[in-house]
Amino acid sequence: MNLYAIVLLVIVLTLLTVSLARLGKVKTKADYLVAGRSLPAFVLIFTLLSSWIGSGSLLGGAENAYKHGFAALWQGGGGWAGLLLIYFIAPRARKFAQFTIPDLLEARYNQTARLLGVIAILFTYTAVVSYQFVGGGDILHLIFPTVITADLGKYIIAAFVIVFTAIAGMASVAYMDVAIGLLATFTMLIALPILAHHAGGWSAIRTALPASHFQVLGDFSFVQALELFLPTCLLLLGNQSMYQKFFSAKSEKDATRAVVGWIIGTVILETVIVAIAVVGSVLFPTGEVHERPREILAYVGLHGFNGSAALQLLGALLMGAIFAKIISTANNWLFSPATNLVNDIYIRYISPEASNKKILAISRLMVVLLGVWALYQSQHIDSVLKKSLYAYTIYSAALTPVILAAFFWKRVTAAAAVTSIAAGTVITIFWDTPFIHHNVPAVVSDRDAIFPALIASVLSLAIVSLFTTPPTPSQLKPFSEA
Repeated sequence: MNLYAIVLLVIVLTLLTVSLARLGKVKTKADYLVAGRSLPAFVLIFTLLSSWIGSGSLLGGAENAYKHGFAALWQGGGGWAGLLLIYFIAPRARKFAQFTIPDLLEARYNQTARLLGVIAILFTYTAVVSYQFVGGGDILHLIFPTVITADLGKYIIAAFVIVFTAIAGMASVAYMDVAIGLLATFTMLIALPILAHHAGGWSAIRTALPASHFQVLGDFSFVQALELFLPTCLLLLGNQSMYQKFFSAKSEKDATRAVVGWIIGTVILETVIVAIAVVGSVLFPTGEVHERPREILAYVGLHGFNGSAALQLLGALLMGAIFAKIISTANNWLFSPATNLVNDIYIRYISPEASNKKILAISRLMVVLLGVWALYQSQHIDSVLKKSLYAYTIYSAALTPVILAAFFWKRVTAAAAVTSIAAGTVITIFWDTPFIHHNVPAVVSDRDAIFPALIASVLSLAIVSLFTTPPTPSQLKPFSEA
């Protein structure tokens, strides 16, 4: 068994051990969905970091950096801007302390907003999980090229993620993320200067690449840069997985402290990811990875550390860290929509008096069903970057405006929220269809859906609010106190 296989095996066994160790502590709905509201700031930092940085950054962002250089940081930069605003939202979210975003939507708006919110979340989160399966399958294929095809790898990863996520819920996911976050952070920080040295140093790297790779916009137009920036910024501001972790915090202070650590960790890791991909484009400008640039980080881990045993171990650890981050992101984004189906549909409308034992069983069943749906979507992905921007845009346009308005605009109404969610969801889902391309001018229809979907959503929210009855004091009370 080669070194890479050994590292992956150790990671898999460690993740299973952590999950099984938490299993006996999961006895109630709150234990499963929000870890009994017991997570300290240190654990929150790494579970937030691990859930945010997955295949979207490790594959889609790295592919962008391989092709366009440091201008790819526009995608990560959207998240950084969102994080700065989240610092002020985190304590409010923890004080509100529900289970899901649709809980918030019904409390502030109405049941229709809750149901539409569930639909938008299901489309977004299963899309995100689907390209984690693609990323994990790519890594297994790179390590075992004669045994595991990329397609077979997707099935293996999907099976592992579904089983792992179903076992112990939020607690197992959060504590596993601590180990993964530490491994990824330190491995990438050590790997970058070594790879840069192998490429001849930064002066040689700058000479080998176009000047645009080191410019703020690179070869993007400002509009193209915004199409990368806005979806990630707005997704982060309304991200249910994030709010669910705030709901899991021990206190408002822990939630606020976690955001500070999350900001620092995200800026460092996403910058290092882009830098490794840029260096990788110098080390491996042709060949297999040139045709599949989304694999550049894993390819560097496999082929960029030839030499001493210590270097080979570092390459294996880098590969293992990427693999673990993908698994972690898939777990987080699969677990979150399962809680919606259980908390917002099953408990809310079908069986309000269900026992904890029955709720846990239904929760695990939902994880399995959503995992299968995500696996089906993974069979139809040509570009991880494109799929990630599609997923981000649904959430950014449909949910982020109404979530932020719930905390910061007292005049927003239930009718406006329903209209806004519906407009953002429908426009995003149907934007890239023949009907739009045949009936909308190419100068508009060829652009990403973020602009038309977000504009429609925000205008609906504002205009309908101004022409409908304001919310009652009872609707505003939980949010004015938050």
